[in-house]
Amino acid sequence: MELTPNLHAFLWTSPSANNCNTYLLRSLDKNILIDPGHAPFFDHVERDLRRLDLSTEDIDLVICTHAHPDHMEAVRLFDTGPAMFALHEAEWQLVEDMAPHLNVDLGPFTPDFFLKEGELTVGDLALEVYHTPGHSPGGVSLYWPTESALVTGDLIFNGGLGRTDLPGGSGEQLKESIRRMAVLDAEWMLSGHGAVVSGADAVKANFRQVEQTYFSFI
Repeated sequence: MELTPNLHAFLWTSPSANNCNTYLLRSLDKNILIDPGHAPFFDHVERDLRRLDLSTEDIDLVICTHAHPDHMEAVRLFDTGPAMFALHEAEWQLVEDMAPHLNVDLGPFTPDFFLKEGELTVGDLALEVYHTPGHSPGGVSLYWPTESALVTGDLIFNGGLGRTDLPGGSGEQLKESIRRMAVLDAEWMLSGHGAVVSGADAVKANFRQVEQTYFSFI
C-alpha cells in the first residue's frame, strides 16, 4: 500500500496467522525496511517489494522496533545481502539473556549498530528515534518528519495498545511512552499490527481514545 511516494505499508491482514506490519521508507538513494516479520511469511513483503521493482538486495537498513519473533525473525533473510541491521541495545540485551533458554542461534541476527535516542541519518533520509519501552524494554518508535509519519511498533495500535505481560514489559513505562509519542505532529500512525491511522486529527484522537479506554487497566 502506497501512503506517499516514499512511504509504503505492507500490512499483514491474515486472520489466522500472527505476523507484523512491515514499512518501507524510501529516499533518493536509500531504502529502509522496518520490522520484516516472521521468516516463513516474508514472501508477502517480497511480493510488495517486487511491485516497486525492488528486492532484499536494494534494502540499505533493516530496523526492528523490538525483538519479538513476529517482528525480527526475517532479519536472517538479509544475512548475506548488503543491508545493515539495527535495534535498541536494551532490546538486544533481552535477546542475549533469553537465547540460552530458547536454544536460539543469534548469528543471523547480530546488529550492525544499536539505535539510540536522537537523530538517525541514513544517506539523505533522516529519522528521529525514540526509546519507548513498555511492551518490551528496548522498544523504539520512529518519527519521519519529512512525511510526518510515526512508526510505533507494538506500543500503540489503531484502537489499542501493546501487551505488557511479556518479559521486560511494564504498564507504567508503556503509558509514559504513549504520552511522549502523543505530542508529536504525525499525519500517519504506523503500528506493528492493524490498520494505519491517517490524518493528524485521527492520530490525535486515537491517542486520546487509547488513554481514556485502557490506561486505568494497566
